[in-house]
Amino acid sequence: MPPYKIPKRVKYRKEFRRVRDRRATKGNYVAFGDYGLQALEGCWLPSNVIEAGRIAAQHLLKREGKLFIRVFPDKPISKKPLETRMGTGKADVEYWAARVRAGTMLFEIAGVPEDVAKQALSRVAMKMPVRCRFVGRRITA
Repeated sequence: MPPYKIPKRVKYRKEFRRVRDRRATKGNYVAFGDYGLQALEGCWLPSNVIEAGRIAAQHLLKREGKLFIRVFPDKPISKKPLETRMGTGKADVEYWAARVRAGTMLFEIAGVPEDVAKQALSRVAMKMPVRCRFVGRRITA
């Protein structure tokens, strides 16, 4: 098994590099845990960055509480080598990335006090290539 997640299978091996600059309408609230880490900008989040965030949080939590990862890298990103001539088709898949829109919830934590969750998620935020903020669960009445 690879150190970080990739899809088991996909319908098409290579995708267009389309970019959608909009705010997230789905997955933009704390659903599973008590506290969450929300992206304030859009990006493609590589799978190794997601894994680095997971390791940083687990290291601080020391098997306390539960960590939820709300994004999955399902977009294949291909890249041609440097100094390669034009033509000869599209390059091979270099890495897998998750499409993250502004407002998407990246990570959630449950079962730990707020100060511990804030510490853990701030460590995760340092690994992320976008600005993030710490959010709590909304109380629905």
